[in-house]
Amino acid sequence: MSSKLIGKNSMSQEKNIYILSDKKVANTINLPMIEISYLPFEIDFSQYEALVFTSRNAIKSINSFSNGWKKIPSYVIAPQTAKTLEKLGGTLQYVGENGHGNDFAKEIECQLQGKKVLYLCGKKVVSNLFGILNESGVLCEKAVVYETICKEYAQKLTLPKNSIIIFSSPSTLECFFKNISSWDTSYTAISIGKTTAQYFPKNITPLIPNQTSLDACVEIALGI
Repeated sequence: MSSKLIGKNSMSQEKNIYILSDKKVANTINLPMIEISYLPFEIDFSQYEALVFTSRNAIKSINSFSNGWKKIPSYVIAPQTAKTLEKLGGTLQYVGENGHGNDFAKEIECQLQGKKVLYLCGKKVVSNLFGILNESGVLCEKAVVYETICKEYAQKLTLPKNSIIIFSSPSTLECFFKNISSWDTSYTAISIGKTTAQYFPKNITPLIPNQTSLDACVEIALGI
């Protein structure tokens, strides 16, 4: 199969910084790798004392089929997730400090102990948040409200040498390698967090920002 060059001319002095999503961030090139499919779920929100979110997609999904979630106190993993929740009219109770699933569970377990909680998530979950909460005495249930699907490009993609590629989830990592022609040793990988970093092939060591956000990833990229 032939490949398609995506980005500026490889001789350019400008940096080719790719974000593998459609989220717009200054000084970057969008190269979406996943598509989100919402999975409507019948939920009686009145029976829950709190909601837990580790993804903006889960918030967008439930908002597409229900308004009942908005008055329930919500615990979210990171500031960007919090922004989405507040924009859609949710009740923000707590924002995680470091953006990593297992650590987030440890942060909120004492606050939620003995409460009936609903964790809204995607079909693929890479952390053990659900297990940690239940083991610590939280009455946590889970609802799968979206799934990620790899975007399929008509041709294999080739990026210019010295490209900097920002991976925001294990799913973007998986889908990237399905669509790329090959990984060049001149590329630099940046992982949004420790969980995603665990899924990289052994021959690729990604850089990881101190904060779990695309802006923090871009800041690293600009400093390379």
